[in-house]
Amino acid sequence: MKTNVEWQDEVHFTAKTGSGFTVEIDGNQEKGPRPMELLLAGLGGCTSYDVVGILKKSRQDVISCVAEIDADRADEVPAVFTEIRVKFIVTGKNLKESAVAKAVKLSAEQYCSASLMLERGGVNIVHSFEIREA
Repeated sequence: MKTNVEWQDEVHFTAKTGSGFTVEIDGNQEKGPRPMELLLAGLGGCTSYDVVGILKKSRQDVISCVAEIDADRADEVPAVFTEIRVKFIVTGKNLKESAVAKAVKLSAEQYCSASLMLERGGVNIVHSFEIREA
């Protein structure tokens, strides 16, 4: 896996991913997301990918899965994440609560490399879910 990040000006950078995508990154000029926001987005994408995949393999009729993520950061530099809360809102038809709980747990404890890496680095990650009937 490879990514190049090129400085544009001030606190604005352009990332070019190995898969061919470009992402603008910015510190405070409103030209793109901030680096720590991208970390949360990466975590959300990683764990959502797992949860949806596990639910589909469990033959659950998933229509939508939204991960709402918010985080606390340390007051001092480096302002690392101290706690991240991930709440899944899973919408579908006749979803089994046990299947959703299992998918969230498997992602958190076995499959999501972003989540596991952050937790091993000392970040407390709290997972929860809500099921909505379609």
